[in-house]
Formats: sequence, structure tokens, C-alpha cells
Amino acid sequence: MPPAIRLGTVILPDEPWKVSRDHWREAEDLGFDHAWTYDHLTWRDLREKAWFSALPVLTAAALETTSLRVGTLVASANFRHPVSFAKELMTLDEISEGRLTLGFGAGGAGFDSTALGQAPWSAQERASRFEEFVTLLDQVLVNPVTSEFQGEFYSAHEARSIPGCTQQPRIPFVIAGTGKRGISLAAKFGSGWVSNGDSNNPLEATEQEHFVSVQKQILILRDECVRIGRDFDSIDRVFLASSRNEAWMKSASEFERLANMYQEIGFTDIVIHRPRTSQPFAGDLDVYREIAKLIR
Repeated sequence: MPPAIRLGTVILPDEPWKVSRDHWREAEDLGFDHAWTYDHLTWRDLREKAWFSALPVLTAAALETTSLRVGTLVASANFRHPVSFAKELMTLDEISEGRLTLGFGAGGAGFDSTALGQAPWSAQERASRFEEFVTLLDQVLVNPVTSEFQGEFYSAHEARSIPGCTQQPRIPFVIAGTGKRGISLAAKFGSGWVSNGDSNNPLEATEQEHFVSVQKQILILRDECVRIGRDFDSIDRVFLASSRNEAWMKSASEFERLANMYQEIGFTDIVIHRPRTSQPFAGDLDVYREIAKLIR
């Protein structure tokens, strides 16, 4: 295992807490550096099945663990407002004693995007909302008293997030982006950047297709850091292994081979899914546990 790389896991919020609780405890016991859950109202294949809300799940997970960092991978603007979301995040950061990381992205055009009855956003509007949402969220979290903000899509008037985040000046943002605009936002606001590889087909693409994509993306991040005068090494580079053809989970040795490849091009963190008994992300729990041993 590369000596400096960190390992995270995604635990889907699709099981009752009396079952899921043990998954989060195990993630900490196995030595994972961070654990995440998806933030959706419903999701893809599991739309008609049980699916629980991300922030209550993360709150419960924080109370069941002591050192594991927890976070969303990723939240989006599809059904949220920056002011109310800031209050929820500040509260979760306090409950977790400063172990919260916000993974945040532009969101997709799936079920979340129309669940509140809104018309679907164009790709341009989605990207613009993403940028404005992150800008206001940053402002409200850094400045617990936010007097005014008036954007094209979001506004704030005498918003309060007192006492502010436990982590100062605010919780870390890990910004998702596979195109230049999202990657630029990560360079500006992110403690980290996260990619799931080939954004055109993240669940079905081959590992080679993902690797070709992230090589291009990480060069964009380097260029954006140079452009704004930021040290490239000051931002975490996270790869979410999200393909259904997940070569990462075939064996611990295959994981190690791929992790070396990704570290060589600049990634600092790899995130794998806790295997489920059926698709999506069906897999072998023994392999998952063997992979975790590599980081001990």
C-alpha cells in the first residue's frame, strides 16, 4: 500500500440504523480514515427501496464513533438552500466534535432535481447554481452573522449560524468536479477535490476509461491552482471508485496496484464502497476487510 495514501469508504443510507450502525463502527475499527454516505432523496436503482436521509445518518454515525471523519459524498443544491444547510452542517460539526467534511457537487438531473416540483435545470443553470451555492455557504459558515447576500438564485438576509463551526474557520469542503468550472471551484474553495472518473458514464466505465479521465482532470486542477496562486499540495485529491465494474474490489492486491497508479498521478485519497449483497456495489466483505488491513 502506498505509504501516504488515505482510505475512505461509502456506506449507503439504505438500511435501518440498527443494521447500519455496525457498518460505521466497523469502518472505524478497520482503520478507515474517513467514511461517507450519499446525499439524495432517492437514488437510481434503489428509488423504490428504503433510502434514509444523509445528515441524520451522519449524526448517528458521529455519535457511534470517536475518531472517524464523516461526510457527504456528495451533497448538492438540488433540494437545499445554503442558509438552512449551513445551520445543519454547523450543528453536525459540533455533535461530531469537529469530524465533519462536506463533500459537495453540482448534482445531477435525476430524481432529486424535480422532487420539489421544480422544472429541470439546464446544465448551465446547474453549474451557476453550484458556484453561487458554494459561495454563499462559505460566507455563512465563515461569518456566523451574514448581513446580506443577493445572488441570481440564492439570497440571505440577516442570516445567523452562531456559534459557528467547531472547525475553524469552517468545516472543510471537498468539491466534486470533472469539468473545468467545477475543478476551478474546488481550487478556490476546497480543502479537497473529488472525482469519480469518467463523468459521462461513472457507473459503467472501465477502470482504464476512468484513469484516462482523471489524468486529464488532475492536470486541470494543477493549472487552476497555478492560475489563482494556490499550492497544489494544499488540496486533497480524492478518487471515488464508483464503477459497477469495480476492479478496486476484486482483491487486496488489485486494489494496491490501482492505488499506486492513482497516487503516482497525484491522488491523496481513495474511497471505496462497502460491499452490498446485491447491485449496486455488490461485493465481497472479506476483500473489503483485507483492503482495510493495508492501511494499518
